[in-house]
Amino acid sequence: MTEPPADSLLFDMAPPPTPVERLLHLADQYTQHNDVLDLVLRGAAPPADAHAASAQRLATDTQSAIKAIHGEKLYESVELNETVMRLRQLAFLAGACVDLHVSAARELTALAPEAAVGCAVTLAGETRRRRGASAPAPDDRLTALHRTALAEIAGGHVVASSSLGREFTRSREPKVLMSTLRALETKGLAERTAHTAPAAYVGGPPLDRVRLTSAGITALASVIDAPHAGPRTAPGTTPRPLPTATQATTRSR
Repeated sequence: MTEPPADSLLFDMAPPPTPVERLLHLADQYTQHNDVLDLVLRGAAPPADAHAASAQRLATDTQSAIKAIHGEKLYESVELNETVMRLRQLAFLAGACVDLHVSAARELTALAPEAAVGCAVTLAGETRRRRGASAPAPDDRLTALHRTALAEIAGGHVVASSSLGREFTRSREPKVLMSTLRALETKGLAERTAHTAPAAYVGGPPLDRVRLTSAGITALASVIDAPHAGPRTAPGTTPRPLPTATQATTRSR
């Protein structure tokens, strides 16, 4: 069999993720981590180290995201410095989880997905402001409703399930409707991972976590700094404070 020339393979390789896309993927990783811990905590005897490997990987990946931001060589600003500082806090909290009990570890990463999305919003805005025409072109397939829904999904706020043959979603405000979710799934921008999210009530079945696909992450990254497309707050404004390791340890006693 004749192999294609080596240089032709270069054109088949997907471009590396941008730092904004890395942050959205990181938010999804934190959401998956939190979901696993929630399900473990609802078990009869949660293993003490169920979260350790995942937490260590999150700390490493968060540090990698920081390096990717530095690699962009953007001029320093208050917003950019606060974004990096927030990510360093996330890396520290994820690392601290390794040596804590599952319940205390879960508290440390409770706000991590939303914080990572907030960092992505700020970074996207800084990149667009400084790079202008070279910034990613906005995905024109997305309406304002779709943008908001993608941002809510990225923050780990949307789950889905069914009852008596009827599908439904559960989310914070702004509400993500099932019709919107189906539209995003049709476009290949969102998907459901069955039975991976905590139940809606004690003793209930696990719900389906709604997640962004790779295409969804790319699409959201191109519009996330647009008005009303991001989370309610972003670093540098009035972010919700992240818990400290000391606070979580105190609560667990």
